[in-house]
Amino acid sequence: MSEQYPVKSPEAREQSGRDLATLVYLIQAISLFTAVPFFIGVIINYAKRGDVRGTLAESHFRWQIRTFWFSLLWIVIGSLTWWILGLGFLILGITWVWMVYRVIRGWLTLADHRPAY
Repeated sequence: MSEQYPVKSPEAREQSGRDLATLVYLIQAISLFTAVPFFIGVIINYAKRGDVRGTLAESHFRWQIRTFWFSLLWIVIGSLTWWILGLGFLILGITWVWMVYRVIRGWLTLADHRPAY
């Protein structure tokens, strides 16, 4: 006997998506000080991506995923180039500021019920 999950109303899907996006923004904000949550946030994004398709949260998930991958790229580059006259430290600092911007801007647009892009 298989039970079917109840179909969510469009309003419930929107709210659920916004709640998930808010959670990931919180996780990303925490990860500005410790890296581990950053990976948890992107796992949530990928795992729940299908659930938010067609909702406002879809653009925020894309924003959050791109924030993760570009941050990871620049963190790796910065970590590998720290020995070149401190260039890596500059790259890491700029990356951190860019991450702060992405989290704040994304979170504020979500709070205004607007798409991230």
